[in-house]
Amino acid sequence: MGQPRTELDDTDRRIAAVLMASPRASWRTVAETLGLSERTVVRRATPLLHDGTLRATAVRNPDRFPHLIPMALRIRCRPGRVRAIAAGLARRPDTVWIDVLGGGDEISSVLFLDGPRARTALLLRDLPATADVRSWDAYDLMKVFPAGFVWSAGLLSTEQFSSLTPFPDEPAAAPAIQPLDEALIDQLIVDARTGYGELAARLGTSASTVRRRLDQLTAGHMLRLACELDLRLLGIDTEALLWIATGPGSLEAVGQRLSRHPQVRFAAATTGAANLLVAVAAEDLGGLYAFLTGTVGAIDDIRGLEVTRILSTVKRTGRIRPPEA
Repeated sequence: MGQPRTELDDTDRRIAAVLMASPRASWRTVAETLGLSERTVVRRATPLLHDGTLRATAVRNPDRFPHLIPMALRIRCRPGRVRAIAAGLARRPDTVWIDVLGGGDEISSVLFLDGPRARTALLLRDLPATADVRSWDAYDLMKVFPAGFVWSAGLLSTEQFSSLTPFPDEPAAAPAIQPLDEALIDQLIVDARTGYGELAARLGTSASTVRRRLDQLTAGHMLRLACELDLRLLGIDTEALLWIATGPGSLEAVGQRLSRHPQVRFAAATTGAANLLVAVAAEDLGGLYAFLTGTVGAIDDIRGLEVTRILSTVKRTGRIRPPEA
C-alpha cells in the first residue's frame, strides 16, 4: 500500500462521492452514474482504494445491537499531550470517531461500548488513569439519525444520488443475528468492497447466501456501509460539531431535518444540557456561517447552540487516519 493522495482532481472527487454514497457500487454503476466509461472508473478508482485514499468499511448500528452503548465524550487535556491521548483512544476497537477540537486542548470521541461494564470501566478506570486528562463530559447517544448515514459531500445531483439506492430512511424488519452475520460484518469492517465470492470463501458459505444476508442487514439498518477519506480532498476545509439544545417536543423533528441536510455527516440525540449533536462539513468558515444562519437559524425552538470547530481528525468510521503533518 502506498501513501494516500494529498489532492484529487474533479473526476476522482466525483468517483469518491459515488463510493461514499454507495460503497459497494459496481464499477459499471459508478460509470453509468457519472457518465464515464467503466475503464476510466476502474483506472481512476483502483489506485485510490489501494493506497488508502479511499477506505471502504462498515459500522454496526447500535440501535440494532442492544449490547452496544453509544456515547460521545468531550475530553479536556494538557495541550502538549493531546495527540498522544487521541492516538491511545484511536487504538481502542470501540472508538468510532476521534477529533481534536478548538484550540488543541480538547478531544471529541464517539464510542460504541460493549455493555454497561465497558462504560463503567471507561469512565471510572480508564479515563481517570490517563495521564494529563484534566476532565471530561460523557453523553449517551439516545438516537442516531440514520438519514445522515448516506453522504456524498454535495458532489452528486439529486438524480445521481437517488439512482444509487442509498441507505433507506425506514428500516425493514431486523433479521435475527446469526454467527454468520457477525463474521460477515467483521469482514466488511476490514473492506466493505470485498466481492461476494471472496466473502463466501472466507465464511464457508455460498455467494448467494452472503448477498441475501447483506441485503437483509442493510435493509434492516443493522449496519452502515461507508467509504472514508480525508474531506479536504473534496475541497472541504471546515468541519465543526454543533451542540444544539431544543425543546423536548421538537427534538425528533429537528434531528430528522438536520440529518437530511447535505452538509451534515452525523446527527444524534444526546443526554446532557445540549440534546442534539450534529457534525457539519463546509467548504470554509463562510460556508459554516451560512449553515448556522440559514439552516439552523431557520429552525424554530432552537434554545441553545455551541459550535466547536474540528482542528484535526484522528479516526473516522472506525478507521484511523494517517498522521497529519
